[in-house]
Amino acid sequence: MRIGVHGRSMDPALTPTVVLVLGRMLNHGLEPCLTPQLAEWLQEHGESSPYPVLSDALSAADDLDLVIGLGGDGTLLDAVALVGRLQIPVLGINLGRLGFLSNVRLEELEQALAAVSARRYALQDRSLLEVTDHADQLGIHNFALNEVSVHKRDSSSMIAVRVHLGNDYLNTYWADGLIIATPTGSTAYSLSCGGPVLYPTSDALVINPISPHNLNVRPFVVPDHYTIRLELEARRDKCLLNLDSRNITIEGHSTVTIRRAPFTAKLALLDGHDFLDTLRTKLNWGLDLRSGSAGH
Repeated sequence: MRIGVHGRSMDPALTPTVVLVLGRMLNHGLEPCLTPQLAEWLQEHGESSPYPVLSDALSAADDLDLVIGLGGDGTLLDAVALVGRLQIPVLGINLGRLGFLSNVRLEELEQALAAVSARRYALQDRSLLEVTDHADQLGIHNFALNEVSVHKRDSSSMIAVRVHLGNDYLNTYWADGLIIATPTGSTAYSLSCGGPVLYPTSDALVINPISPHNLNVRPFVVPDHYTIRLELEARRDKCLLNLDSRNITIEGHSTVTIRRAPFTAKLALLDGHDFLDTLRTKLNWGLDLRSGSAGH
C-alpha cells in the first residue's frame, strides 16, 4: 500500500518520533510517500529522507491508498485539503494534545499500522462546506471540513451579517463574526463559542455567532440542504473569510455563499475508535468529578 504522510511544523523534539513512525510503516509493508511540507521539516531538523516525495498538489496519478496526518487536528484538516476531491481516505495519528479528529494515540501505533496494512478499517463520510464565490482567491481549495467563518479584522468594530437560508431571510447578526459549522466542526471552534455537539453523520449545520451584541441570539441548527448566503456590512474596508485553518481577506461589503459540497471527506476509523468514545475520553463526558471515575 502506498501511504501519503503529511506533517507540518512541529516541535523539533518530535523528529525521532516521526522517523520512528515512518520506519514502523515499512515494517508493516506500507510504502510512505511524504508531502513536501513533511520532507522539508525533516530536512530542516537533520534527517535525510529515503522516502519518495509527493508533488505539492496531489492527483490521481499519485495512486495513494490512504493519507496519514502526523500531528494534531490541524494536520488532519491540512490532509483533507490536500486530498481534495480525490476521495482518498484520511487517518490521523496524534502527536499533539487534544486530537479530537487525530484520535490514534502513539501508544496504539503498532495496532493501527497493522490494521491499515490489513485494510481493517471502516470509512465514514464526513460532509464538507463549499464556498461558491470568491473563486479568484480560493481557487480549488474552496471547501472546509470543520467550518466556514467570517470575522472582523483586528480590533475593528463588530460586523453585521445578514443571513439567508435559500431565499428566506433568517436574521442579521451584529457580532465579531459568524461560524457555519459542519457536524464534524461542531466539536471545534463552534463548541468553544457555545454551540451544540452534533453527531458527525447528521445532515445538519450550525449557525453560530461569535460574541454577538444581542445576547438573546443563540446558535441555530439547520438542515444542510440549504444554501446559506451571508451579506456582510463592516465599518472597515475588509473582513476575514476562514475555511478551517485557511483564510483570505475579502471586502467588508460582500457576499459569501455557502452550501454542502458535492463530495465528502472519507475518514478511516479503526476498531475501538468511535465518536461516542471520543466524547468520553477527550471531553471527559461521563466523568464523575467527585470520584474521578467514568460512568457507563
